[in-house]
Amino acid sequence: MKQKFDVIKSTCVPLPLENVDTDQIIPARFLKATTREESFFGDNLFRDWRYHEDGSIVEDFVLNNPTYKGCILVAGKNFGSGSSREHAAWAIAGYGFRVVISSFFADIHKNNELNNFVLPVQVSEDFLSELFLTIQKDPNAEVTVDLPQQTVTNLATGHSEQFEINGYKKHCLMNGLDDIDFLVANKDKITTWEQLNK
Repeated sequence: MKQKFDVIKSTCVPLPLENVDTDQIIPARFLKATTREESFFGDNLFRDWRYHEDGSIVEDFVLNNPTYKGCILVAGKNFGSGSSREHAAWAIAGYGFRVVISSFFADIHKNNELNNFVLPVQVSEDFLSELFLTIQKDPNAEVTVDLPQQTVTNLATGHSEQFEINGYKKHCLMNGLDDIDFLVANKDKITTWEQLNK
């Protein structure tokens, strides 16, 4: 979903697992879907962890625990490894997450998140560990993610870190633009450049 991104303040959903791959995020069988409806992919985010084979809920999985809520997913190191399926980013966005915080992202998945208006925030392992401890102590603890300033702050401790983001992707997120929108918005500049470089 295209949304302008500025500053987000939210509680977090903790997923303290390392090496979460795209098949765990959205199982391969859903790649055959003929729809790209956000609700469809969101409903099947972490499908095999959220539900038993008979469709009943796995009650102790974090997304099924009403204690944890918010639009920020805090995940373990090496999030989004495995295949390059964009469906994984569709599922994260479709569920309603706007930010994923981890100490390391697989490059292709990181770009897929950015292309789907989800902000991947890479932090140090120490900061990530502190976040997990904070959420464990108080599920209502909030985090602020400030895209213009490129900072993430654990409001419970006051600790902040800077994060990196490609300047072009930052511009697109802040203005609610996908790649096509950006080209259309710069159509006159492109036309002028083409005329000058004939």
